[in-house]
Formats: sequence, C-alpha cells, structure tokens
Amino acid sequence: MSEFIDISKINNATVIHNPFDFFQIDQVLNPGSLEAIRNDFPAIDKPGIYPVGSLKYGAAFAKLIAEVKSSQLCAVIGSKFGIDLSDLPLMVTVRGHAQQKDGRIHCDSSDKVVTCLLYLNEAWDAEGGRLRILRDGQNIENYAAEIPASGGSFAAFRVTPSSWHGHKPFVGERRYIMFNWIRSDGALKSHEGRHRLSSFVKKLIPFFYKK
Repeated sequence: MSEFIDISKINNATVIHNPFDFFQIDQVLNPGSLEAIRNDFPAIDKPGIYPVGSLKYGAAFAKLIAEVKSSQLCAVIGSKFGIDLSDLPLMVTVRGHAQQKDGRIHCDSSDKVVTCLLYLNEAWDAEGGRLRILRDGQNIENYAAEIPASGGSFAAFRVTPSSWHGHKPFVGERRYIMFNWIRSDGALKSHEGRHRLSSFVKKLIPFFYKK
C-alpha cells in the first residue's frame, strides 16, 4: 500500500473516451498526506517546468516521487488505457508557479504516450488555472471536463493528435507534478535536455521570469 497515493482510486476510476481517453479523480492522496508533501515541496520561485532531478526537496516529497516512479503505479495507469508502459521511460517534472501565458490550448508532443498531472495546491477557488479537457483546438470554452488544481486532484490522458487541453489564465502559485511515459530513451533525453536548459536560463537571467 502506498503511503501517499491511493492506488485503488486510480484502479477504480472510469475512463472517459470522448473527446479522447482520459480520467480524473477529485482526491487521489491518502488523508493527511497533502500537508506533509506541501511542506517538503521544492523551493520554486519562478514559472516554468523543472525536471525533478534538478530540484531539492524534503523527505515527504521524495517519497511521493518514489511512488510516482513505482512499477505498481505504472501498471495501474497502463491498464486504464490498455497500454503496456512497463518498458517505456518515465519523465517527471514539477511546476510551482503559473504565468499569464501558461495554459494555452495544445496537444502534448507525440513523443509522449500518457500524461498524468497531480496537483499539490490547497483548495482552488480561482476560475483560471483549472485544467480543461477540450473538444477542439480553438475554443477554451468548448470543454468536456474541468479539473480544479486543488491539492490531490489527479488527471490522466492518452496522448493523441487531438488530445487538446489547456486552462484559462492564472498568475501565481500553481503546484503540480507532471509525469509522462515517453516513447524512447532518445526522446526522453531530448525532453529532459530542453527542460534543463530552460532551468539554467531562468537562473542565469532571472528578470525574464518574474512572477
């Protein structure tokens, strides 16, 4: 049994097939987990996505990452979408803050097979920053589901050329872990290299990335 992630809730989640394969869970964390995880969350003070290996964090967050990387979670997520993910590399990234331009409608790269998002905020009352599963690539209001960024909210979807998603603008703290199974080691290295370069630039030129 996982200390933080309730695997049974993922296993019992219903996959929706329209407009593409996805599922969502309102609260995937075990009771009492969120506070410990938030207390040990990496000190991220700029927008952008950071490879988990480039960050420093406490013990509770480290345990959460270990659960994200576990073969048990891999098997359950794969079974939801009818995909064997066991031989695919996993990329784990972290976001701490959102900026105005974030959330624009997009599909994930074709190098990604499955995308999962675990939100680690407190209660989410803002209209912006709520992940929307979209029916097209043009209209943010044409959505099939909306997932608030509340702590413990979880979303997963199979990446396709039409897996459109995004959110309305939000500026401020917006914490989540994103993890993606990637089609090859080469593609993983390419993605991680871009994220590492972006992180380096942010540290080098911090005034470009004010909150």
